[in-house]
Amino acid sequence: MKSLKYILCFYLAGLLPGFAQSPASKAPYLQKKGSATQLIVDGKPFLMLGGELLNSSASSLAYMEPVWPQLAAQNLNTVLTPVSWELIEPQEGKFDFNLVDGLISAARKNKLKLVFLWFGSWKNTFSSYVPEWVKRDTKRFPRVLMKNGRPTERLTPLSASNRDADAKAFVALMKHIKAVDPDHTVLMIQVENEIGVLPESRDFSPEANIAFTSPVPAQLMDYLQKHSDELEPELYKAWVSAGKKAGGAWQEVFGAAPITDDFFMAWYYATYLEVIVAEGKAGYNLPMFTNAALIRPNYVPGQYNSGGPLPHSMDIYRAGAPHLDFIAPDIYFSNFAYWAGRYQREGNPVFIPETYGGAEGGANAFYAFGQLDAIGFSPFGIDRTPAATAAPGLSPLAATYAVLGHLAPLIVEKQGTGQLAGIVLEGMEQRSGKISFGGYSINVNWTGFGGGGQGNQAANPRIGIMFIQTGEDEFLITGSGAASLSFSSAIESPLTVGIASIDEEVLVNGKWVWQRRLNGDENGQGQSLSIGANAAIYKVRLYRY
Repeated sequence: MKSLKYILCFYLAGLLPGFAQSPASKAPYLQKKGSATQLIVDGKPFLMLGGELLNSSASSLAYMEPVWPQLAAQNLNTVLTPVSWELIEPQEGKFDFNLVDGLISAARKNKLKLVFLWFGSWKNTFSSYVPEWVKRDTKRFPRVLMKNGRPTERLTPLSASNRDADAKAFVALMKHIKAVDPDHTVLMIQVENEIGVLPESRDFSPEANIAFTSPVPAQLMDYLQKHSDELEPELYKAWVSAGKKAGGAWQEVFGAAPITDDFFMAWYYATYLEVIVAEGKAGYNLPMFTNAALIRPNYVPGQYNSGGPLPHSMDIYRAGAPHLDFIAPDIYFSNFAYWAGRYQREGNPVFIPETYGGAEGGANAFYAFGQLDAIGFSPFGIDRTPAATAAPGLSPLAATYAVLGHLAPLIVEKQGTGQLAGIVLEGMEQRSGKISFGGYSINVNWTGFGGGGQGNQAANPRIGIMFIQTGEDEFLITGSGAASLSFSSAIESPLTVGIASIDEEVLVNGKWVWQRRLNGDENGQGQSLSIGANAAIYKVRLYRY
């Protein structure tokens, strides 16, 4: 019996001709492929299997030295790491890039890629990563003010001096990366981190108050009118409810509800980012994104990061920051599919820069890559995750990444073609689900026990399954969690769907090998496929009778 590995080679042989090739020397860039967007690195699509470091880990090369091999052991191919303004420009105009150089060198040595997170003006709404010379000069670098006039530890996005100082440092960083990274170790840049205003709904400085009662900028009004049929529903509803005016002050255009404060701040954060991103790309044109802290249920502006790049403000960011490539959500809620789906829209590829790891993260990763054509996935705090656990020898996330890394060439080939799909069952409240794919209806049921011959092994109640169609009646299926899959026709038919065969491929001593043909008790007497807790890929052939 041939290994699925050799069968996969047949499909992978046709991968490269589908892409417009670029010179190996060209910097990483984003490119459309069918309905998907892919990250192209050295002429080939790259699937980021990432992990984000804890905030302070990468501030010390010595601290990171023993961490790098642990990250590689978890089957990552990309590490997300902060680069902070305060450490590269401790004195105004004097830059120190020794830390940046050390991170690039260490990543390259361990065969890992990097995404740098620019902690410039803001990190989690605060301005705690700005240099001390910025912190102390509040006249030159003004803060967000509360209604009572008290300052907050947040630079205001309405200040050109704040923005220009940030942009100057960011441009210097980008030019330096271009000079020292010809091998493209650095793939992308996150610009700022979880921006927004707290604990008020907006800035109440005199400058902000004047801007709030002034006309909404023509650039935004023009965008609204040109894209009125495709705006996010919350923004469209506010505009229409206020009379769908062609101009006026912020409350005249969007109404007097608290959400208007959010829209107002979103515009000024977006236009602030636009200058930094545009000037940074002029220094080195890498893909750039910003990330969002999401809203808890029933929270109002000021209780969440008001003005951040949330789904209801995505159009404002598109209007105000056209050089920004996409917006990415940090997802720490149980309804992963809902939030990730809100960021899957034309021109905004799905990338999850922060989320849970472990078994839950593994399940979500299968869904993100399978159903949402994600370009990458990255649990937070990856350096506090053990590289290995007890048998079978891989942590849940490492096992997921082992599967995804093995299938990555096939995944990027199938992205945007309709031959890739995924489903997630989000915990105990959702024990079953159904997906139509490749002409078949696939029922997924949580079993509560490890499948694939694992016996009564306790399983994560979150299930994530990925499907790849490799032929008319042939699929590769893999996933995380314990589930049973059964198959029927997606359209009404007198024929019954049967399982012709199931072959299992598993990871053994770091190599993928065909293990066995599943039948009898292991495939429900020809009626079902059981997904277990072990890292495995199943080649399923169906037939009708």
